[in-house]
Amino acid sequence: MTKHEQILQHIRTLDVGSKISVRQIAKALQVSEGTAYRAIKDAENQGIVSTIERVGTIRIEKKQKENIEKLTFAEVINIVDGQVLGGRDGLYKTLSKFVIGAMKAEAMMRYVEPENLLIVGNREQVHKMALESGAAVLITGGFDTNDEVKALADSLELPIMSTTYDTFTVAAMINRAIYDQLIKKEILMVEDILIPHDETYLMTNAHTVEKWHELNKRTSHSRYPVIDEVDGKLLGMVTAKDVMGVSPFVEIEKVMTKQPIAVTSKTSVASAAHRMVWEGIELLPVTDSGRRLLGVISRQDVLKALQMIQRQPQVGETIEDLVTRHFEDISSSQEHVYRLEVTPQMTNHLGTVSYGVMTTIVTEAGSRVLRKYKKGDLVVENITLFFIKPVQIDSEMKVYPKVLEVGRKFGKVDVEIFHENQIVGKAMIMAQLIDR
Repeated sequence: MTKHEQILQHIRTLDVGSKISVRQIAKALQVSEGTAYRAIKDAENQGIVSTIERVGTIRIEKKQKENIEKLTFAEVINIVDGQVLGGRDGLYKTLSKFVIGAMKAEAMMRYVEPENLLIVGNREQVHKMALESGAAVLITGGFDTNDEVKALADSLELPIMSTTYDTFTVAAMINRAIYDQLIKKEILMVEDILIPHDETYLMTNAHTVEKWHELNKRTSHSRYPVIDEVDGKLLGMVTAKDVMGVSPFVEIEKVMTKQPIAVTSKTSVASAAHRMVWEGIELLPVTDSGRRLLGVISRQDVLKALQMIQRQPQVGETIEDLVTRHFEDISSSQEHVYRLEVTPQMTNHLGTVSYGVMTTIVTEAGSRVLRKYKKGDLVVENITLFFIKPVQIDSEMKVYPKVLEVGRKFGKVDVEIFHENQIVGKAMIMAQLIDR
């Protein structure tokens, strides 16, 4: 195990709420401060620690995907650029909902419950009542609170925080953060579909070709990852082609494909599908940051997952959703045509269609027309886009995609965008086609 992995393992064993510092980790595990810093940053990316300005880094509970719409108080303080006035030891806790305090204290308390976050101004009596009800407090407008309330927050381990933003802005910022997490929740990752290590048929560097034949007879599979017998690291992949005509007593290391392509559990399924199609791979190993095998994903599993995504209702709305929901198909038997209006969300600071939106428009039009020619999923490989004239807000555009070529694995589309019968944009799209 590398020093980096040892530090991550050590962090996972710490109690939720524990404070962590680079110096402390370096001293405890006898590593350099640079190594400790990199590992702590990795832990933050994995969602098991959170770093807060003027407070430090604390161990937090990693949220499960189904619970991702909940935020910890540590995340809230980062979202609103706030400071902690008291109750630091409770920053790792998760809030179930937030309540805006815009009424009389007695009426407000009817809505405040344990694990809530009360967003309120400089009302010290309300701060105290909320803490006594088991809720944390976020004070807006940059106001402070009294020492009694801070001491109560410390004793109850419930954060009381302050931010310079007003109540409306704070509520909007927290809502935005939850909304962003809901969008992330919908993105299917490799970890959601992988066949775990203990359920994977695999080989080790101690095996010979004879073991491949034994596994093949038992499982009917022909592809297996090869791992190091001692540390479980991925060494290679072996397929039927590799062992064909080879003596059963030859070591598997001598015939396997070394340094195979692998993905991590945090790779998106769409990205994995792209690599599998591009490289012609049927089975893809999944490894951790130390290259240890976590499991495998098959091409069949990936394609099933992509089909499932298309049938799922969307909760969070991405920029692409905002653009494409305005697409209206007005095609005729002679040509494919889409119409859409330029809404305020599609424009840049000059009030004209942004470059990113134009890219989304041509991509969507090209994808839709290719799907009419060939069923299945596709990944855009290349776009050449020309912006000929700016298009202002509230204008109507017509998009004309024309399929130039469709093969077994690739499609080529020419897209032209018109406004008031004048061409305003032109693109050439090359896409990979993934058979279902």
